[in-house]
Amino acid sequence: MKLTTTLKITFVTWIVALFTGFAQPGNGNIHGTITDDYGIYVPGASVMITSLDRGEVSDQDGEFTFVNIPAGSYTVTVKYLGFKNTEVTVEVTTGKTAALDIVLSSENVELEEVEVIGYGLGGQARALNTQKNNTNITNVVSTEQIGKFPDANIGDAVKRIPGITMQVDQGEARNIIVRGLAPQLNSVTLNGSRIPSAEGDNRNVQMDLIPSDMIQTIQVSKAVTPDMDADALGGSVNLITRSSPKDFRLSATAGSGISFITDKRILNGSFLVGDRTKNGKFGWMLAASYNDKDFGSDDIEAEWSNEFEYNNGDADNLESVDVNPYNSTFENRTYLVQRIRRSFSANFDYSFDDNNKVYFKSMYNWRDDRENRYRVEYEILDGEDIGPDDFTIENGNLTMFPAESKRQTKGGISNDRNKSRRLEDQRMQNYTVGGDHLFGSLKFNWLASYSKASEERLNERYIEYESEFTVNRGIDGEFPIYTPVNAADAALENYEFGEITEENQYTDEKDINFFANFELPANFFGQGEGIFKFGARGRFKKKERQNGFNAFEPTSGMETMADVATKDYSDANYLAGSQYQAGSFVTAEYLGGLNLFNTDQFDMFNVPSEYLGSNFDVSENVIAGYVMANQKLSDKLDVLFGVRVENTSVESNGNSYDPDAVDDAAENGEDYLSLVSNNAADASYTNILPGVHFKYNASDKTVLRFAWTNTLARPNYVDMAPFVETVSDDEEIVLGNPDLDPTTSMNFDFMAEHYYQSVGILSGGVFYKRLKDFIYTNVYNDANGFEVYQPFNGDNATIYGAEISFQRQLDFLPGFAKNFGIYTNYTYLHSEAQGIRNEDGDIRGDMDLPGSTPNMFNASLSYSDKKFNARLSANFSDAYLDELGGNDFEDRYYDKQFFVDFNATYSINKNLSLYATLNNITNQPLRYYQGRSNQTMQAEYYERVLTFGLKYDIY
Repeated sequence: MKLTTTLKITFVTWIVALFTGFAQPGNGNIHGTITDDYGIYVPGASVMITSLDRGEVSDQDGEFTFVNIPAGSYTVTVKYLGFKNTEVTVEVTTGKTAALDIVLSSENVELEEVEVIGYGLGGQARALNTQKNNTNITNVVSTEQIGKFPDANIGDAVKRIPGITMQVDQGEARNIIVRGLAPQLNSVTLNGSRIPSAEGDNRNVQMDLIPSDMIQTIQVSKAVTPDMDADALGGSVNLITRSSPKDFRLSATAGSGISFITDKRILNGSFLVGDRTKNGKFGWMLAASYNDKDFGSDDIEAEWSNEFEYNNGDADNLESVDVNPYNSTFENRTYLVQRIRRSFSANFDYSFDDNNKVYFKSMYNWRDDRENRYRVEYEILDGEDIGPDDFTIENGNLTMFPAESKRQTKGGISNDRNKSRRLEDQRMQNYTVGGDHLFGSLKFNWLASYSKASEERLNERYIEYESEFTVNRGIDGEFPIYTPVNAADAALENYEFGEITEENQYTDEKDINFFANFELPANFFGQGEGIFKFGARGRFKKKERQNGFNAFEPTSGMETMADVATKDYSDANYLAGSQYQAGSFVTAEYLGGLNLFNTDQFDMFNVPSEYLGSNFDVSENVIAGYVMANQKLSDKLDVLFGVRVENTSVESNGNSYDPDAVDDAAENGEDYLSLVSNNAADASYTNILPGVHFKYNASDKTVLRFAWTNTLARPNYVDMAPFVETVSDDEEIVLGNPDLDPTTSMNFDFMAEHYYQSVGILSGGVFYKRLKDFIYTNVYNDANGFEVYQPFNGDNATIYGAEISFQRQLDFLPGFAKNFGIYTNYTYLHSEAQGIRNEDGDIRGDMDLPGSTPNMFNASLSYSDKKFNARLSANFSDAYLDELGGNDFEDRYYDKQFFVDFNATYSINKNLSLYATLNNITNQPLRYYQGRSNQTMQAEYYERVLTFGLKYDIY
């Protein structure tokens, strides 16, 4: 639905009335900038004009503005945790804006011997001051605060925040879960502009794509305000890049390291340079980061079954035997990976005068992910191929049976880009132009941005050989294993040619954003200062995926693995256990060197069924408007209230087809596209989302907050596409669902915070979320026995929990002990989901909401003096339901994780320092299990990673 004409007229009339009614002729304004004595901007400072009972908070660029101030002389007081109050005098003239340049000197720091970062105010002070003075419930973290260095991605920093856990990919934090809500239910922005997703089937933002040294501050809003995007069920993560400095700034880092799983080197480097013209009008900053990491992982995977059938002479009526759950498939995988990250940023700003400023910000992230995978797979034969003498059962455990074994090499073509590896080329770019203006008493800011994320995987090759023989099955559920009964059966000459394939994939998402915000002083209840704010936003997205797939058959040769180049990839130190030995595989160099398009050597077959269902395009347009007010009700109590309206229009296209028919037509050279139906669908809906936030300053250092908000989450793009994808080999069908409704949530939050003058915080709070129409993947069987996967709306779900956080420098202790600091937080979460159906269509009853982690914990012990800083950090997240199956036995769980990291820096002088980091000290694997914790679905190990280097700063 759309806003009615009457509502539009009423809205405009109200705005015009406010626009004219709040103007106060004869008054002036004050605009100021706060920096420290290193020229670094000071965000989150409390700025007061006590005589007028007026207050402001400095923004990320250290700027603040008072409007509608009567002419005269005033004392402006700046308060900042960890520093003594600073006072300056300013003269306000009618019709003009008075400029202030305030410097907080580190000479006033009470903790002279304890410098959190080693220069300036330090990331911890800036982050906590910003958090304290925000109206809504937020967590603010400086990337400097948690001691991460250029090799770390931004996901590593985010996982330290209360209520947040991360899903990892190849040992690196990638997908963010906020308060138990899955990655696609949270928003991630860059300087307030949405970051598109490079992945084809979801809205997840790849946090490991962005280096941490390109980001200055991370703000996680757990209770959004009406002027923020509403699609943030769990929270909104805003990544703020570094601003142009006040004075010349140069920073450079060079380092190396080693990944102990491969004993290969790591290279990293970064630089940042910026300055401002002498008249202070034009500022610029350029930054770049480079990281080259050669590593890998050791991985075992399994699928479990609780049914076993065999052929007792009648293939149409198989015999069924009761057995304990067993892993019906088992895989042993060896990954060799190289990831090269490059990141570039250019930021410029220009101040025409104290009332008008424009800026340009940009970032380009480019990651090459090269991968070889060597996989040996075993799968029990179909029941019709198993005779009564082909298996053994001991104490209810299936211990021996015939299996099909496949040895597969994953790689790419041999050239300078792919290097015989699968190359995943991921890019994310963002270009933003905006402005901040002051017209009398009216503050006006605007932003327009273009973002694009893409993922390209060209010439991705697989070669596979197959064999059948009898295997023994180990019955240790946590570490399942298959081994040949007769070792000679696994000889290379017994593995016959299976297939060679080459796939091309491309996905991109384009995102155009604009917003405009207007702010006026207001006094609705006659109790003191306040503001009235209103604005509009437009976001226009387009997501598309185009894949292709070919299979190849050699015209001669290559009959068995003994006929091709192979290499034994066994490793006595295999991290999942020495009992797992990979064996021999076709080499990546041999696969990459094959000229598959030489018709004398290979027959090529286009296989449309492998990609037609994956190809789709979706356009999503969001138009939003809001009104809100922030009013002081008393000296201690503030209220922010308002409403946001978002209208969403979606157009999607997908394919449906008969897989056998299109493949047969393609193989015979016929027009297979004539057999494909291109389906189109559209949807439109409007959400009205009110919200109220209360902030009570019990004292200068104690803050109580309460919020009632309403948020939403739109379906994944691929889920909305009207496609039908049939995977005949696996007897599976994947369907889209253009009739999906968005998930909405009503949220209640309460938080209490106490801040220490010596830069620290003790906070605790509770939260409750009531979700409607949450989306899950329903699994059921069709008439042909195929498993069908289709996203459905569930009924309702609830999430409630509590979190507590403490961080402080232990300055009250005697002697060197005052140099220690503690950073710790814990989050408890409980969820219930209703309306989930099993494979038979029956309601399963109340269940955990997928993605909801019951317990999350962070702890860090640090030591800081003038020269040396060290930190030992731990991160724990509990096991949680990750993906629903057709029943509780098939549900997939993400297992608990416990990471321990250590990092240290030593300052040689004011500008030069050494650093070292040791990550994943616990050798924590990524582990999934099926149904219950002893049924391992995946256990992937990464080993420890050591990095070290030099950092150079000039201010």
